[in-house]
Amino acid sequence: MAPTGPLRYKYGKRKKGFSQGETIMSDYECVLAEVEDGVGIVTLNRPKKLNAMNRTLNLELQDAVKNFDEDENIGCIIITGSGEKAFTAGGDIHEQVDDESRDPEEVLAEKTKIRRGGFEISACLTPTIGMMNGLAYGGGAVLASSLDMRVGCERTKFRFLAAAYRRINSTWTLPNQVGWPKAKELLFTARIVEAEEAFQIGLLNHLVPSSELRAKTMEVAQQIAGNSREAVRGIKSILLEDMGKTLDEQWKNEKDFARDVMPNALATEAFPEFLARKGKEAAE
Repeated sequence: MAPTGPLRYKYGKRKKGFSQGETIMSDYECVLAEVEDGVGIVTLNRPKKLNAMNRTLNLELQDAVKNFDEDENIGCIIITGSGEKAFTAGGDIHEQVDDESRDPEEVLAEKTKIRRGGFEISACLTPTIGMMNGLAYGGGAVLASSLDMRVGCERTKFRFLAAAYRRINSTWTLPNQVGWPKAKELLFTARIVEAEEAFQIGLLNHLVPSSELRAKTMEVAQQIAGNSREAVRGIKSILLEDMGKTLDEQWKNEKDFARDVMPNALATEAFPEFLARKGKEAAE
């Protein structure tokens, strides 16, 4: 899924995978993964630590998403946090302190791998939704803003706090979600963004009561999963490629994709129920 040239996001056959309602990869230590109605659900599962993202959680999350993305039975991926307080509070500070006494090159290699894995979650062709059950601070806000959509509740809040700690992140994710002016404000100030504001600026696609959070997220995910997986993945592939291109280049990219990679379905294939109904009406 790394960029390599035109139509650079991998697009092809996918493997058969997991059964409906199945909890999978039970040997994971810090995440839970399950399948429901064509939707893969990954839960960050360190509630006592506000689902802080240590190395193990990061690598397991990336592996779970990769497996779901490669599964032909999965049409959408949801990522959420365990408990009611946090989607994830971001990086594990205690682990980061311990890293200061380790070999710097070894730590850098591990961080580079994790950061690349974060990109691959964003670039996977299966649509991703953040089910925002609580706060998303620091690395949690980076993860949330790298997903395709987010559904939140009254407990949801974001904080892109890198600038407060002499760090830099979210420059490649947040502007794509809320636009440059608002992204600059949130990144420069590192202030908290409450749920209502997040919804108003487009950081949340939907804002519902916490009691309806899972149902609403699953509703959106199942609508996506119910469509042609090939078409949905094609749409995301084109959208990812089009960022930074001119309008003319975007139009040509869609035209070339429809011609060379996935020709549009014939009318008889796309609208069989409509044609059957109209044919019956004509006969009458």
